[in-house]
Amino acid sequence: MWGIQRSRYADCNGSEASEEAEVVVNIGGVKQVLHGDVLNRFPDTRLAELVDCSLKSPEEISSLCDDYDPDTGEFYFDRDPEAFKCVIELYYYGEVHMKRGICPMCFMKEMDFWKIGSDFLDECCKSHLKEVEEELAEIAERVRTILVDREGDPAAGGWQRFQVSLWRLMEKPESSLAAHVIAILSFVFILISSVVMCVGTIPDLQVEDSEGNLTEHPTLEVIETVCIGWFTVEYLLRLISSPNKVKFVLAFMNIIDFMAIMPFFVVLILTSFGAGVMELANVQQAIQALRIMRIARIFKLARHSSGLQTLTAALKSSLKELGLLLMYMGVGVFLFSALGYTMEQSHPDTLFTSIPQSFWWAVITMTTVGYGDVYPKTTLGRCNAAISFLCGVIAIALPIHPIINNFVLFYNKQQVLDTAAKHEIELMALRTGEGELQDAPPGRREHVCGSGARLWDQSSSCHSETLLPLMRSPTGGASIRTPSAETSFESTAEAAEYFAS
Repeated sequence: MWGIQRSRYADCNGSEASEEAEVVVNIGGVKQVLHGDVLNRFPDTRLAELVDCSLKSPEEISSLCDDYDPDTGEFYFDRDPEAFKCVIELYYYGEVHMKRGICPMCFMKEMDFWKIGSDFLDECCKSHLKEVEEELAEIAERVRTILVDREGDPAAGGWQRFQVSLWRLMEKPESSLAAHVIAILSFVFILISSVVMCVGTIPDLQVEDSEGNLTEHPTLEVIETVCIGWFTVEYLLRLISSPNKVKFVLAFMNIIDFMAIMPFFVVLILTSFGAGVMELANVQQAIQALRIMRIARIFKLARHSSGLQTLTAALKSSLKELGLLLMYMGVGVFLFSALGYTMEQSHPDTLFTSIPQSFWWAVITMTTVGYGDVYPKTTLGRCNAAISFLCGVIAIALPIHPIINNFVLFYNKQQVLDTAAKHEIELMALRTGEGELQDAPPGRREHVCGSGARLWDQSSSCHSETLLPLMRSPTGGASIRTPSAETSFESTAEAAEYFAS
């Protein structure tokens, strides 16, 4: 019958024997003997349900395991034995630790099979799982963006399709040849405008106006006007095609774009009021300040440089280290400037007239710049200067390594996420059926088929199945449906429509 093996053992006094149920399980070819009283510590789990199998019907036992041998009382499970070693720790230690090298998403499926909740995971394992879920969510968002960029939303109207096409043309250089050409033109105009701004300050290239003041050469002004016209048209087209106007206007890079074109039109408006207004000193100072604001357009290069974007994101993630560096420098500047002022008071030709004026000397000394415009003249002052620049070197060097490490980690992560998103797109192409692969050129067919095995090392199928539910609609609303194993798509447009529904 469906009996459970039982063993007899003596109690601590050796007087009376008691019985304990033994459950024999075979996990992926690895045989283990578990004790019933241990498994009953968590009665809602699958292993605990195996203890009283003598009271269950064969159908109920079959639903609990993959196979059962009534002669040996052995339960067979076609599961990962390495993951089971982590799962069994729950019954002995009260928590589950995920071993290094196990895919977190696969391990969560193992825990679901054994009916163990994620609350039993150790805190360090939960944080690792959260990181993986965030990465999968980001990959899912990138996959959804790629699908929409390729085919657009089939249910969109005429104006919406035009808006999406214009947005891809202005914001997605990789979407088409025309978008790539526009990105190159924008990059060239940024360089030309920056060069013109610098060249226009050379006195030999400037001309005198009617009042004898030096102004920019008319040719340079024409080139500047053409560049501003391009920047204005580009900004307006991007604003019109933006799906979220408020988010577009408040974005940092778009604020930079607005600041790059705004001074030109402000000066143009002030000039239109006539010479009387332009002669006012305050207006002239405002115009000069607005002209200097043109340097903001150099930051537009970050829009076309993934390296600058990665550097900006890495600096954002290193705000704590940068704040620590500024704190070190601030304390050092205050301390050594006060010491320098005190030690230099005895010298008749001292250059340290006050502590606030000594801040400049402390800054250039701790940063090892040393202009030499302010320097100590007493022996104690020179000793203080030596200590200050040694402390400055240490204070600057300490946070540098964490900042560089954050940059490397962020850059590598972005590369992995981009590669994973492309591989997910290729796996979706594999799901469209054999017809599409047969129609593809041999080189492309080999590339698509060979990429699936390299995705996320050992857990490509697990990540693909987990990735699809994490995708979000373009408006950030409800989750996108997860296709079943039998689901296939005729094209990427059909896949995008399915995910967006």
